[in-house]
Amino acid sequence: MRRVGKFSRAAKSRPAPRRLGPASSDWSPYERLDDAARAYFLHADVALEAIAGVLGRHRVRGFTLERVVDLTEAGASVWQEAAVCDGRRLILWHSEELADDNAPEGTVLDSSVQVLPLGSIRHVGMRTLVGRDESGRRVDRGVHLVLATGTPHELNTVPGGDPDAPLTSARFRPEAFRFSKSLDDGGPGQTARLIAFGQLMGRLVPG
Repeated sequence: MRRVGKFSRAAKSRPAPRRLGPASSDWSPYERLDDAARAYFLHADVALEAIAGVLGRHRVRGFTLERVVDLTEAGASVWQEAAVCDGRRLILWHSEELADDNAPEGTVLDSSVQVLPLGSIRHVGMRTLVGRDESGRRVDRGVHLVLATGTPHELNTVPGGDPDAPLTSARFRPEAFRFSKSLDDGGPGQTARLIAFGQLMGRLVPG
């Protein structure tokens, strides 16, 4: 899915993005969060400052990054996201540029951070798409990772057949964070890094 792991989104018109740094298309060669973010994000300083503010002196155990360009009637917008695990918490950061007529350049960066204790994660689900290359060697062609909490996020009602009882039941949909990579979306390096991140989360989430 293209909108991966989102935990909020402002429904406002967004201007065309400005390239603010030497962002590349691949962060997977970088083992350190600082190096990967500076190579990949357009607003690396904002991301790293927000994450460091809650990370403190704890060591980064694993992370995954995402950058998506959306095309809308208002133009293009860039969504940036990081999911970081320090062994006891999941730190989620994302940003997008929003139009603001009161800002000097006409835009502001909506930067958000959310911190979840690993004990709040009730489910880790990972689906890997495995194939073969021309030589018959195994290739991980894609991965989908879901981290679900026990927090109710959405209520879906189930209609009934009786006019006097139009609703028969309701289903609560838990809060979930979704991540995906593939050979076409991120390449083999980022696919492997997301698989490793999912395996880390599976090991660290309390039983």
